[in-house]
Amino acid sequence: MNLKELLLNEEKRTSIFLGISLIALLMSFFKIKVGQFDPAWIAIILCGIPIIKDAAVGLITRFDIKADLLVAIALIASVIIGEIFAAGVIAFIMTIGAFLEEYTVSKTRAGIERLIDLTPRTARVISNGETKEIDAKDVKIGDLIQVLPGETIPVDGEIHSGETSVDQSIMTGEPIPVDKTRGDDVFSGTVNQLGSIIMKATKLGKDSSLQRMIALVESADAGKAKIVRLADKWATWIVVIALSSAIVTYFITGEIIRSVTILVVFCPCALVLATPTAIMAATGNLTKYGILIKEGNALERLSEVSKIIFDKTGTLTYGKPELTDIIPYNNINNSINGNGVEINESNTEEDSIQIVSSIKITESNTNYNKEDLIQIIASLESKSEHPLGKAIVKYFKSNENGELTEVENFEMIIGRGIRGTVNTKEVLAGTPELLADNHISIPSEWIDSTMSQFIEKGSTIIYTAIDGKFTGAIILDDVLREDAREVISSIKRTDLEPILLTGDNEKPANHMAKQVGINQVYHNSLPETKMEVIDRYQDKGENVAMVGDGINDAPSLRRSFIGIAMGGIGSDIAVDAADIALIGDDIKYIPHLLRLSRKTMKTININIIISLTLNFIAFILAFLGILGPVLGALVHNVGSVLVIIYSSFLLKWK
Repeated sequence: MNLKELLLNEEKRTSIFLGISLIALLMSFFKIKVGQFDPAWIAIILCGIPIIKDAAVGLITRFDIKADLLVAIALIASVIIGEIFAAGVIAFIMTIGAFLEEYTVSKTRAGIERLIDLTPRTARVISNGETKEIDAKDVKIGDLIQVLPGETIPVDGEIHSGETSVDQSIMTGEPIPVDKTRGDDVFSGTVNQLGSIIMKATKLGKDSSLQRMIALVESADAGKAKIVRLADKWATWIVVIALSSAIVTYFITGEIIRSVTILVVFCPCALVLATPTAIMAATGNLTKYGILIKEGNALERLSEVSKIIFDKTGTLTYGKPELTDIIPYNNINNSINGNGVEINESNTEEDSIQIVSSIKITESNTNYNKEDLIQIIASLESKSEHPLGKAIVKYFKSNENGELTEVENFEMIIGRGIRGTVNTKEVLAGTPELLADNHISIPSEWIDSTMSQFIEKGSTIIYTAIDGKFTGAIILDDVLREDAREVISSIKRTDLEPILLTGDNEKPANHMAKQVGINQVYHNSLPETKMEVIDRYQDKGENVAMVGDGINDAPSLRRSFIGIAMGGIGSDIAVDAADIALIGDDIKYIPHLLRLSRKTMKTININIIISLTLNFIAFILAFLGILGPVLGALVHNVGSVLVIIYSSFLLKWK
C-alpha cells in the first residue's frame, strides 16, 4: 500500500469513528441507553483511547507536554467521577481537530501530485531524419524534439526551427501567449498553441522549469512559521499546577475526592475550546461571503501580517484580454475617436513603430469609422484561435449589430499577426512589423499624438490595414476589477501595506499599481523571484499574506505566512497550496477577512481569560471542599458553554 492509499484509508477510518461517536454522544445526551451501558463510552473508546495513548507515548519517549496530555488527564478524571458524557465530548472535539489537520496536509500533497501530472510523459524526438516517441525521462540534452500545436512542451529548450505562440501562464501567470521563433527559449509545462516547432533540449529533470516549480511547492512550507496551538502554549504550566495542586491538596486534607475534583476543574476543556469554537464561528461567517478557511490556524496567522502581496492578472484584474478601444485612422485631418482604458501586455516596441513610419508610400483618402473597422477586423479574427482574436470577436458580437463576413485566403503569420480577404478587401491585423513587411506605413505624428498613451501603459495594440493602406488600431487590455481600488484603499485603512508582485512587464505593472493606489511594485517576477521577495520581507520579521490565482503562484502561496487563492478562476493547484480560498472569485471581501481575523484573535484571548478565571475560582472552591466532583464537573461544563456562546457572536459579526 502506497502513502496516498494509506492516508485515504486513515481518513476514512477516522471519518467513520467520528460519525459513530457523534451518534453515540447524541444518544447519551438524550439519555438513550442500552441497558445500563452509556453510549458515550463508544466515543471514549474510538476517540479517547488514541488520545490517551499518544499523550502517554509523547510523555514517555520525548517528555512532550502538550494539550493532548491535559485532555488525557481530563478524560481519565471525568471517567473516575462518572462524567462519561463529558469525557466523550472532550475526546470527540479533539479528534475532529486532529482530523482537520491531517486532511489539510493530504490536500496539499494532492495539489503537488496534480502539478507533477502536468509533466508530459512522452516526447517526440527526431533522430536520423526519423521521429520517434520516447519516454520524456529518456530525453538527452541536445536532442531535437518536435512539438505540435496544442501539446505541452516536455523539457526546457530553445526553438531550432519554426514559429509559434506559447501559453506561459503556468510560469508567469499572464494570459496572452508569447510569440516564439528560432533561438527563443521555451519551458517545460508550457503549451505550444499555434505552430509546429522543432526545439533543442537544454535542461532536463530537476533542472527544468516545471520540476523546479514542483520542488519550490514541496519545500516552500519549510520557511513558513509554525504557530503552536494556544492550549499547547499553556499546557506545561497547567499540567504542573494541576498535578501539584492535587497532590498538595491530598496531603493537606487527606481527601482523595478533593484531589480528583481539582483534576476535573483543571481540565482544559474551555481552554481547548477557546480557539476552535472561535475559528468555527468565524469560518461560518466567512462562508456567507464565499471565503473558505482551509487551515485551522489560518485566521490566527492572518491577524499577524503586516503586508499583503497581490498578483496582478486574475487577481486585481479579470485575467482575460478585453477590447477597450477602437481607433480608426483618418488620414485627412488625423482626427481620432475613442478613449484609453486599462492595460495588459504590449506587443509593440516604439523602435519598431519608428521603422514602419519611415516607409514612404502613397496614402489613400478612404477612411473607416469604428463600426466599419471592427466589423472587418472581427470577421478576419473569427478565423483565428488566438486569445486576442477571440476577445475581438466577443466584443463585436456583444456590442455591434452587424454580421460577421466570410473570410477567404486566411493566413496566420506567427509572431506577426493575420491576413485574409474580407468582402474582396485585403486585410492585415497585427504588429508594426507585419505592416512593414507589406510596405504599409504608420504615420509617426499619429503615433505621437494618439498611440503614445497606450504604448506608455503597456496596452496590447493590433494595427490594421485594408487594401494596402493603414486604417487604425484595436486596443486590448486586461481590465481592472471593479472593486480593486476600494479594496486596496480599505486594506490601507487597516494599517497593512499592499504590494504588487507580478510576472507582467514594467509598464503595465506600474500603470496598474498607479490605478489602484499601490506604491510598491515588483514586475517580471517568475515563481523563484516571488519567493525571494516574500523571504526578504519575512526574514526581517514582516509577516506576508499572498493573494494569487495561478499555478505560478502556488510556491508563493505556500511560502508566505498566509496564502489566499482565487478559487473561482484560480487553478486547483493554487487553491490546494493556499490556506484560504476565495471561492466566489471576488476580492471585495478581503478587507472583511482581514478585520475578522483580528476580531477572532480578540475573541480567542477573551475565551482564554474566561477559561483560566473559572479554573482558578473552581480550584480555590475545590481546595476548600466547597466544590465537590459533581458540582466541579458542572462548573467545568459552564466554562465550556460560556466560551461557545461568546465565540458564536462571530457568526454575525460585520
